[in-house]
Amino acid sequence: MNQFKKLNNIIGWSVFLIASFVYLSTIEQTVSFWDCGEYIATAYKLEVGHPPGAPLFQLFGRIFTLFAAQGTSEVAVAINILSALCSSFTILFLFWTITAFGRKMFFKDNNYETGKIYSVLGSGLVGALAYTFSDSFWFSAVEGEVYAMSSFFTAVTFWCIMKWEQEADQPHASRWLVLIAYLIGLSVGVHLLSLLTIPAMGMIYYYKKYEYTKSGAVKAFIISMILLGIVQVGIIPGAVSLISTFELFFVNTIGLPFNSGTIIYFLAVIGAIAFGLSYTKKHNKAVWNTAILGIMMLLIGYSSYAILVVRSNANPPIDENNPEDAVGLLSYLKREQYGSWPIVYGQHFNAKLDSKKPYLDGTPVYAKDEKKRKICCNRQEKKYSSKLQQKR
Repeated sequence: MNQFKKLNNIIGWSVFLIASFVYLSTIEQTVSFWDCGEYIATAYKLEVGHPPGAPLFQLFGRIFTLFAAQGTSEVAVAINILSALCSSFTILFLFWTITAFGRKMFFKDNNYETGKIYSVLGSGLVGALAYTFSDSFWFSAVEGEVYAMSSFFTAVTFWCIMKWEQEADQPHASRWLVLIAYLIGLSVGVHLLSLLTIPAMGMIYYYKKYEYTKSGAVKAFIISMILLGIVQVGIIPGAVSLISTFELFFVNTIGLPFNSGTIIYFLAVIGAIAFGLSYTKKHNKAVWNTAILGIMMLLIGYSSYAILVVRSNANPPIDENNPEDAVGLLSYLKREQYGSWPIVYGQHFNAKLDSKKPYLDGTPVYAKDEKKRKICCNRQEKKYSSKLQQKR
């Protein structure tokens, strides 16, 4: 076993060095001609890009630009290096994930035969290097985009569930689950890709903790999908939606100063989490205690979005959608500027306008009114000239 662990670490870091050499040797020497320019510009001076934003990527990008000659093309190269290193670490954790699966398949009886060791390590090597040189991954690894860092969070999150699976029967194994929740929260500040690991992790949890049955596996999968929906649809937009509701209530209805609702919301959340942790610990409810810790760590990781509010209040040159408060941030996160379209059924792309109110914009737009000291909702009907209507 010790021989396998030693070789697993050596070969893993060797694969990392190979990937790093390849990506750093082939990185873009300037900006790629699409979103990369915006990401590099917003990361360079911590500005506010297009919805729904990538604040954690911008933070790491800003750190890397500190090592570049300011105001030169080296800034773009520095952020491209960030993507290259994130991709290299993705390959490293991919290798360790493959070998973790191989160890579970071939070393069930702790029989670490030399031939099996080489087979497992060889499979990890082939899989990791194949992905290293795959066209789509290599393409994203050499430019200043969010997908490289998103792939890194996906890889390290799934590697953590494999570590939990190895230690599930030991004390304090739930620390890996809490770490996973924190990593998912952080990854939201880059991209939502890592959320797709939740169903897979749910199935690994089921197979480790319960005896397999067909009905049990189906139930575990359904519960995992529900959990994915709760995180993606409930917690991520819901947390900011509650802040927005608190802000509108305490400012418009109660008459308190701006941002008072936000402060009250955070105090209420902190109090609820503290009470929940205390209650579950006192009554020995370990599962619920871990769940509350996980939600807490997810929210802490997700708090990187506060950067956008702070920077928007500084009014930088790039300040898309101007999310200066919780209400503006909610609209920013929901991508309201892009509108919506039917997924299953609804109007088609050239459907006729509503005959009664053809140009009504029903989306509420909130803005601070310093004189009234309220957050006013402006829901206006778009006005078009008669000439434009005749053309239509």
